[in-house]
Amino acid sequence: MQKTFQVGAKTFVLDQSKAEAAFAAKKVINGRETMTFNLLPLKYQWAYDLYRTMKANHWEPEDIPMGKDIEQWRDEKALSDVERWIIRMGIGYFSAAEGIVGDNVQHVVRELVTAPELKLVLGRHAHEENIHADSLLYMISSLGINPHECEAMFEDVPTIVGKNEFVTRISKDLRRDLDLTLSENKRLLAKNIFVFGQCMEGTQFYGLFGMILSLYRQNKFPGIGQMFRYTLRDESNHIEVFRNLFMDLVEENRDIWTAEFKEELRETMAEAVQLEKEFIRDCLPVNAVGLSLEDFLTYIDYIADRRLEGCGLAPLSSGAIKNPLPWLAEMMDIKKEQNFFEGRVTEYQKASSLNQASDDEL
Repeated sequence: MQKTFQVGAKTFVLDQSKAEAAFAAKKVINGRETMTFNLLPLKYQWAYDLYRTMKANHWEPEDIPMGKDIEQWRDEKALSDVERWIIRMGIGYFSAAEGIVGDNVQHVVRELVTAPELKLVLGRHAHEENIHADSLLYMISSLGINPHECEAMFEDVPTIVGKNEFVTRISKDLRRDLDLTLSENKRLLAKNIFVFGQCMEGTQFYGLFGMILSLYRQNKFPGIGQMFRYTLRDESNHIEVFRNLFMDLVEENRDIWTAEFKEELRETMAEAVQLEKEFIRDCLPVNAVGLSLEDFLTYIDYIADRRLEGCGLAPLSSGAIKNPLPWLAEMMDIKKEQNFFEGRVTEYQKASSLNQASDDEL
């Protein structure tokens, strides 16, 4: 089908069949190769919808006051040693981890997918990881922590090193020329997306985030706690981006979805859980500040099973595990609260995004 436009003395003929063929050639990988960034017509609607949601949630670290945090940090009597250690572990781990995620999104996954709307949402994902990394710098400078101390933590604390090496080795496997028509290479990419979305951001981030939010719940570190709440709101979108990407990749490449590969992914999650539990024991060496070590260990099992089931995989636990920390869900859900953008004009969030955010809150 062709459509003709007559403009003055010029005639333009648009071939709809070519456009339809280009749309049909959109794929997660091995799709139509083009230098044009033509989003329309959208094939992966979920990607654009999540991009819009992520854009509307934009925040900047410097807009969050740190005065109370600084006051508490400087007051030797205001905090216990365990509370200070949790904050140090949080800053030490996440100052490295956020950058690892962003680098993998931008320089591995985004370079290998071919549909423009997937590249769009992944670009936003990488941008948000930059904001998270920047927020860690803001925390460090506000509290006056020696940055070399943070470097030493993710170089010298074995459980931090172990978690970082777990994901970086999987990212490294894809940093070379790969023929993505081969099943083994498709599986490498699918595993990467699963590990970063479901194992790392979806499971290994949640133990320490929960501890910090527990302190926030006790009116300690209100600035850091608020930044972590905004970060977790972002993370929930990141998990969903990578879950949808994983599911579509599998759906378009059924040759990789073997019983052996499914079990490999479950074993990978089991490794991630073990690493996280060892890390949690380092973060919370004793039951203190209203936190139970066993509750957090159980919580990781609970979260891991939810991530596996969300990707069509069997849970690791034989029986149903109940969430031992139900208050965490409420702490992480800030959609219904007034956020710091409302009631003021900002130069970095469009009015249309604010309107969309308001609609979502109803």
